[in-house]
Amino acid sequence: MVHGLDTVGTASEAVSPEDTAGFERFIAPINYIVVVFSSVALVIASFVLSYSVASRYFFHFSTDWQDEFSVFLIVGAVFMSSAAVQARRGHVAIEVVSHMMPPRANHIRLFLVDVASLIFCAYFCWKSWLLLHEAIVEGFRTGSTWQPPLWIPYSLMTCGMLLLSIQLLLQVANHMARWKKPV
Repeated sequence: MVHGLDTVGTASEAVSPEDTAGFERFIAPINYIVVVFSSVALVIASFVLSYSVASRYFFHFSTDWQDEFSVFLIVGAVFMSSAAVQARRGHVAIEVVSHMMPPRANHIRLFLVDVASLIFCAYFCWKSWLLLHEAIVEGFRTGSTWQPPLWIPYSLMTCGMLLLSIQLLLQVANHMARWKKPV
């Protein structure tokens, strides 16, 4: 699958390891561990939802905790794994545009997209921290009968956005380091 990076290179090929001072080597294992846990969370969510459907249909059991538990797992998996997906440039891309542009213009486009994404994600991360703090201090819980504390999904959202912001910052730094290299 082509992501419009054939002419630009991947994030790990953009600059040499010494240009990023080893930070890429530090974040890669964290991304891998997060992806493994996110994958396990999605599998658990699928089993819990399947159990919920079967128990409602066959046994007419009340399933008030399964939906919220699954939503927490899915939200956590999506937010936490977003940095690893961004590291591979696996998010949705408009490939026609990248193939029509010359390599230099495509590199500038990727830089601008990364900067805009970094600004948005950093703001989202800051607001997530505020929301998490408020949920902890005020003791917010969900409105269901199970009533788990809301700091659980908010903490996953906050950590995921922090990891994504760090990944985007690393990619912006890679773009800038590449421009400083003599050709």
